[in-house]
Amino acid sequence: MTDARTEQNGRAAAAAVAEQDAIIGALTPVIDGIAASLGSLCEVVIHDFRRPENSIVALAGSVTGRGVGGSMSEIGMRLLAGGDRASDELNYLTRTADGKLVKSSTMLLRDARGTVFGALCVNLDVTAVNQVHTLIGELAGVTGPAAGLPTTTFGDDIGAVLDAIVDARQLRDNKEWSRLGRAGRLELFRDLDRRGVFAVRGAVQQVATRLGISRASAYTYLAAARDTPAD
Repeated sequence: MTDARTEQNGRAAAAAVAEQDAIIGALTPVIDGIAASLGSLCEVVIHDFRRPENSIVALAGSVTGRGVGGSMSEIGMRLLAGGDRASDELNYLTRTADGKLVKSSTMLLRDARGTVFGALCVNLDVTAVNQVHTLIGELAGVTGPAAGLPTTTFGDDIGAVLDAIVDARQLRDNKEWSRLGRAGRLELFRDLDRRGVFAVRGAVQQVATRLGISRASAYTYLAAARDTPAD
C-alpha cells in the first residue's frame, strides 16, 4: 500500500511539473507581443519560482538590465515567501538603483491546484513621463517632484539582491548587527524570512557573511526567529 501511494504521489508530482512547464511554454511567445505593443520602454519577464536563483526563464524588452537566467528581485522573493496565499501586485512604482522610475505589475502563475509556481511581470520605464508630469505641475504651481519611492535591486546575480535586502534592513534600523539586542536580531531574521530571503539556496551563508557572523549562528537565529512569535 505504501509503495502504491508513493508511486501515485510521484505521478501526481510529475503531472504538476509538466502542467507548470506547459503554462510557461505557452506564455513565452506571448511576451514578445506584449513588449512590442507597449513599446521600447517596456520589459516583460516570466519568472519560474521553482528556481529562485535563476528565475528568469523568458524576457522581452529591456528596462531593468537583466537577462534570461537572472534572478528575481526582492518583490519576487516576498511573493515567493507568501506561497499559495500570495496575490498579484498591480501598478506599483519603484526606483531602480540607477534612478529609473518603473511602473510594474506582477501577476502570479498558478497551476490547476492553485499552486503558485511563477509570475508574469510587466515593467514600464516611466521616468520621462514622470519628468514631464513634474515639469508641467511645477509650471502650473500645483505639484512638486515625486519622492520617497522604494529602491528595488534588479540584477542577474541573486547575491546582489540578497545583499541589498540585508543592507536596507540594517539601514532602516540604523543599527549594525553588533548593536542589536537578541530581540532585534531575531526580528531581523524574522523579517528576512518573511521577505523570502532564505528560500534561496546558499542564502544563510551569504546573510551570515554580510552580518559578520558564523553560518552556525545564522542558522541558530533563523530557527529561533521561526519558533518565537513576533512581539
